[in-house]
Amino acid sequence: MTLARRLVGESLGTAFLLVAVVGSGIMAERLSGGNDAIALLANSLATGGALVALIVIFAPVSGAHFNPAVTVALAARGELKWADALPYVVAAYITSAYWFTSSTSFANPAVTVAPTFTNTFTGIGQGDVPGFLFAQGIAVAAAVPLFAWIFRERPKSSG
Repeated sequence: MTLARRLVGESLGTAFLLVAVVGSGIMAERLSGGNDAIALLANSLATGGALVALIVIFAPVSGAHFNPAVTVALAARGELKWADALPYVVAAYITSAYWFTSSTSFANPAVTVAPTFTNTFTGIGQGDVPGFLFAQGIAVAAAVPLFAWIFRERPKSSG
């Protein structure tokens, strides 16, 4: 699979994920009758379902990262070339800047700045962006060695 095809697949998957978050968030607000807990539940279930479907569809094409932190972690583990990681991170930023939303948990650096442009329950304040980005960076720095240790291959025993 060429880098261009992988990047287009990753961009489409990220865009569809953001559409699912925004669309289900708007619909959840409209249908919940002002109950934020019900709106959050509806939004999270719809987003989770969409994410599973998108991973199944795009994993064979692009790896279905949909998150620059995942891309950086894969590059740090040697599963993705660093030269290929940069375009993945830049396709993710551009897509998120167009769609102006975020994952509900704000656990995706590609979609952290965009929610400052919305006043829905998926929005965040501009002053909170550095804190979110810092926390996401710390999470990647901690997760890469932890998961490398947990999932490292064990030498096969002879016998």
